[in-house]
Amino acid sequence: MTHLKGFLKKFLNQQDLNEEDDQVTEEQLKLEIDALYVVLSNLYGTDKLILKASKLEALGLMRSENLGERVLGLQKLTNDDPTDKPVPDLKEIPERLTEIEEYIAEIVAKRSVEDRLNQAVAEKMQERHEEYVKEIKTQVLKETGGPENAQTLKKLAHLEKMNASKPVSSAIEILRPRIPEEIVGQENALQALLAKLATPFPQHIIIYGPPGVGKTSAARVALDAVKSFSDSPFCSEAPFIEVDGTTLRWDPREVTNPLLGSVHDPIYQGAKRDLAETGIPEPKLGLVNDAHTGVLFIDEIGEIDPSLLNKLLKVLEDKRVYFESSYYDPHDPQIPLYIKKVFEEGVPADFVLIGATTREPQELNPALRSRCAEVYFVPLEPAHIIHIVRQAARKLEVQLEDNVPEIISEYVIEGRKANSILLDAYGLARFRTPEGQEVAITENDVREVLRSARLTPFIHKKVMSGKDIGRILGLGVAGFLGSVLEIEVKVFAGLTGKGNIRFNETAGTMARDAVFNAAAVIRTLTGEDLKNYDLHVNVVGGGRIDGPSAGLATTMAIYSALKEKPLKRDVAVTGEISIQGKVKPVGGIYEKIFGAKQAGVQTVIIPKENLTEVPSGLKGIEIIAVEDIEEAIKIAQD
Repeated sequence: MTHLKGFLKKFLNQQDLNEEDDQVTEEQLKLEIDALYVVLSNLYGTDKLILKASKLEALGLMRSENLGERVLGLQKLTNDDPTDKPVPDLKEIPERLTEIEEYIAEIVAKRSVEDRLNQAVAEKMQERHEEYVKEIKTQVLKETGGPENAQTLKKLAHLEKMNASKPVSSAIEILRPRIPEEIVGQENALQALLAKLATPFPQHIIIYGPPGVGKTSAARVALDAVKSFSDSPFCSEAPFIEVDGTTLRWDPREVTNPLLGSVHDPIYQGAKRDLAETGIPEPKLGLVNDAHTGVLFIDEIGEIDPSLLNKLLKVLEDKRVYFESSYYDPHDPQIPLYIKKVFEEGVPADFVLIGATTREPQELNPALRSRCAEVYFVPLEPAHIIHIVRQAARKLEVQLEDNVPEIISEYVIEGRKANSILLDAYGLARFRTPEGQEVAITENDVREVLRSARLTPFIHKKVMSGKDIGRILGLGVAGFLGSVLEIEVKVFAGLTGKGNIRFNETAGTMARDAVFNAAAVIRTLTGEDLKNYDLHVNVVGGGRIDGPSAGLATTMAIYSALKEKPLKRDVAVTGEISIQGKVKPVGGIYEKIFGAKQAGVQTVIIPKENLTEVPSGLKGIEIIAVEDIEEAIKIAQD
C-alpha cells in the first residue's frame, strides 16, 4: 500500500508541503485535484466516470470552478455517497485530498490483485481444459482400438518377422576373432596395443595398416583382454563403440551430429512434443557420450571431415561435451533438471580413442597424431593366411583338402579376403554335397571360386636362383605394401662424347636423376665416361618410382652391364646413391622387406642407417646393411 501511494504521488507530481507554514498555493491544489480526476478517468473510463457522477449527483461539482466543490465531487465518486455534505474550505482541502489519495490507492491495489488472480485462474482453466481434451482423445483412441490401424499392424508384423529370421551374415560373426591368440600375423602390433591399454593411464591410439589384417578385431579383443586385469581402468561393462569415418556425416550448423551430439531446437528440429510446446531445446547425446569409460573406435579415421575432427580433439582435451542453444533460458522454471544440467555442466565423455586407417601417417592431421600413440599392423604373409584359413575351417566345422590353404594364400594378403574365399567355397561345397554327408572343401571348389571372382595370384613371378648381367631387383613401396622392381640395363658402344641414355618416361623424375648420379659414380669406380656409350635403362613393367630409393639398384645394374659382371637374381637392393658412391637411407624398409620375402628374395641389401628399422625375429630372408656401393656390388656378386 505504501509503495502504491508513493507511486500515485509521483504520478500526480505532488509538491512537498512547506514545512514552515504548512500551506500550499491555490494553483498547486487545482493541479492536484485535476490530476486526481485524470486518475479516476483512467481507472473507470471517461464514459463510466460521467455516468457514475450523474448517479451520485456529482456531475456539477466535477465541472465547478470552486476548488471545494470539486473536492466534494471527488469524495462522492470515491465513497459512492450521493448525500449532500458541507463544501470544505481551502484549509480543509489538503487533508481531504490525502484521504481521497489513500482511497484511490486502495482501489488500484485491489484491482491489481484481482487482475492477477483472474489471469492465473484463466491460465489454470485453459491448462485443465487441454488436459481434459487430451484425456478424452486418449480414451476415444482406446475405445476405438488405439493408435494402430491395418497398415501399422501390417508393418509391425513384418518387422517382427525380420527380427525373428536368421541373419544371413552370421558366418562373418562366427569367424571374427574372439581372443588375442586368434589375431594372426600381428603379434608385435597386438602386444603394443595391449601395452597401451593395460595401464592405469591408457593412451589414445592410431592403428596403421592395410585393409583386412585385423585392426578392428584387434582393438575389440584388446579391450576385452584388459578388462580382466586387476589395475585396468576399464570395468567389465566398458563399452566398445564402433563407427566408420567414411560414412560419418554431420551438419556444420549443428542440426545433427551423431558423433558429438546436437541440440534439437523446438522450432527448427522439433524437440519432443512436451518440450516443443513449452519452447525448450532438447539435447541429443552422441557416440562420444556412449563411449564414456570405454573405447571409441573410428575406422578410417583419416576420412573424417577436418572441422569435425577438430571438434573431436576438443572433446579429447575436455573429456566432456558442452551443448549450446539460443533457445535455452536458464531462468525458465519449466526446463527439466536433466536438460538444465546438460546445458550448464556438459555431459561426460571420458574414453580412449582408437583410430584405424589405411593412409600414410603424414596424411593424417598432425594435431591428432600428437595426441595418440601409433601402432603399425603389417601385411600378412602366406603362412599367416594358411593359419587363418585353417582356423576358419575349424570354426565352420568343415574339412579341407591338404592344399586348399596354400592355394588361397597365393591369391590374397588379407585375412578378411581369405575368409571370404573360404566361405564362397564352403557354400559351393555344401551345394554339391548330398544331405547328411560331411562337407569337405576341395581344390576344385576353391579354383572355381577364384575363377568366378577373376582373382590372380598376388605374386606373379617368383625369384629364381642364378646370375644375370645388367639386371638387379630394386624395391618399392605403395601404401603399406612393398613390391619388387626388376631393373635391367643394356650398354652399347657409341660415338665418343655423344652417348645417349634412354630411360622409362613413366618412371619419374627422381628415378631419372638417379641415372645421372649413377654416371658420376660409375666414372669414379671404373674410369669410364658414360657419354661414350649408349645406355638403355628399363624398369620392367613400366613401374613408377616416386623416390630416390632405386638409385643404388640402377647404379649396380649399369655397372654390371658396363663391366659384364653378373649379379645374383635372388638379391634385392634399396637405397639412395650419392655422387660419392655412398648409400643413403630411404623409407619403407619394413614394407620393402615384406615385398621381397613374398617374391622369394633370399638377400636384401639396405643402407646401414636403416638397420634399426629391420624387424626383430625376421626369418626366411637375410638383411645386409652397407655404407657404399662397393660393398653392395661385392655382396651381389658373391
